[in-house]
Amino acid sequence: MLFKWVMVFGFVCLILGLSLYTRTKTNTIDDFVVGNRSVGPWMSAFSFGTTYFSAVLIIGFAGKVGWGYGLSAVWIAIGNALIGTFLAWKIMGSRTRELSGRLNVLTMPSFLEARYDSPNMRIFASLIIFIFFIPYSASVFMGLSYLFEQIFSIPYVWALIFMTLLTGLYLVLGGYKAVALIDFMLGIIMLAGIILMVKYVVGNDAVGGILKGYQSLKAIDPGLVSPVGPPGWVGIISLVLLTSLGTWGMPQMIQKFYGIKNQQVIPRATIVSTIFSLVITGGAYYVGSLSHLFFKSLPVYGGKPSPDLLMPNIINQALPELVAVLILLLVLSASMSTLSGLVLVSSSSVAIDLVKGAINPDLDEKKTMLLVRVLCVVFVGLSLWLALNPPGIILTLMALSWGTVAGAFLAPYLYGLYGKRTTRAGAWAGMITGLFISLGGYFIIATAPDFISPGIIRTLQAWGSPFFGTLAMIVPLMVVPLVSWLTPEYSPEHLGKVFGKKELATENA
Repeated sequence: MLFKWVMVFGFVCLILGLSLYTRTKTNTIDDFVVGNRSVGPWMSAFSFGTTYFSAVLIIGFAGKVGWGYGLSAVWIAIGNALIGTFLAWKIMGSRTRELSGRLNVLTMPSFLEARYDSPNMRIFASLIIFIFFIPYSASVFMGLSYLFEQIFSIPYVWALIFMTLLTGLYLVLGGYKAVALIDFMLGIIMLAGIILMVKYVVGNDAVGGILKGYQSLKAIDPGLVSPVGPPGWVGIISLVLLTSLGTWGMPQMIQKFYGIKNQQVIPRATIVSTIFSLVITGGAYYVGSLSHLFFKSLPVYGGKPSPDLLMPNIINQALPELVAVLILLLVLSASMSTLSGLVLVSSSSVAIDLVKGAINPDLDEKKTMLLVRVLCVVFVGLSLWLALNPPGIILTLMALSWGTVAGAFLAPYLYGLYGKRTTRAGAWAGMITGLFISLGGYFIIATAPDFISPGIIRTLQAWGSPFFGTLAMIVPLMVVPLVSWLTPEYSPEHLGKVFGKKELATENA
């Protein structure tokens, strides 16, 4: 136990040391929010990957989805690598870096305001980010705390408090430069940890190797080794699209493109980030799919079956103690990176877009930086409160917040990058449609209104929040161009400001 604590203490000292080092290099709001747009390919790639995957993946998604879908859960890993990472970099990376630099914007709400000439959209977007990133952050806290409880026998509450303090210090001290540098270090830990986790779980007597594990799962339920798993195609496709396509509209992911040094960085970062994604998600979902070999029924927490305890218990049973501590550091690494991205984006959006952008335009840079740091503390405090009073399981929290934010932003942002015919009304219609579908779906699942037949309710509940989160992203992709086609287009002067007069002239010619 002493050696476990020494490893964790050394890890914490490393993180805080790097944060203090970057603190001396963070002097402006550009430094704090986007690293002064000076981040190279490896740090950009690892920062994208470590922000993408957190304790929600390792503890929540991998366990619950693996238990329900079996080996078909690996489709999600493939989707995350190809759609959520490779295509995100190919389609969004270069264009985001180009337009954000030309418009001199630091946040997604600022981009939406500049692209659609709508200050109200900037305010609305910043409020969405702040409100719905709190449950997302809380889900990360919850997942990590379950693992602390299993490996160190630390009460859930104390683990939450420790994580809150560490995250607050880590981010407030260093800003985006600390995030990028530390994410690179954390990414290395994550890769080593996931490879060792797969090795020891597959080699455990309960699994007995890849082939025997496959045969044992098939004996329990042939559906666990089928291409689509027991819940069927709708469920697995919803999860693939929710967790993959969602990165295209999540502000903390898009922000990684804002900080890229130049266009030459993107090709190498794309390949590195895709490989990283495939290794991390492939390992996590594969281990989760083997959970039936370790448990006959779901573990119980607080008197109720909890899929969130599957992965912590597998790690505790199958891995040597020191390797289990490394897995703890893996999850801690992923969670710290995700949390720092969420906190930085939400706090900077409120400070820059809401307070300075709408309430007090004369706020100077020094006070704006102070406000961002204060809001970082407020944000992690609210996330802690929600994690201590959780309304549901990790998967539900994450799916609700991820689906709502991505549903609101994906279509307006994507069309805003490429669609010169996209109008302000079209963007508003897309944002509102995404919000309505995601929140309405959660309401239907949670409350089961009497006017909907029980059969439909059971089907929707089986598909779960991921189905509505996916629908919230897809439907606005049709709504935005339709409404834009019906409403007046922007003037050539505005489009020239956004896309560059040279690009417009070339297309007109």
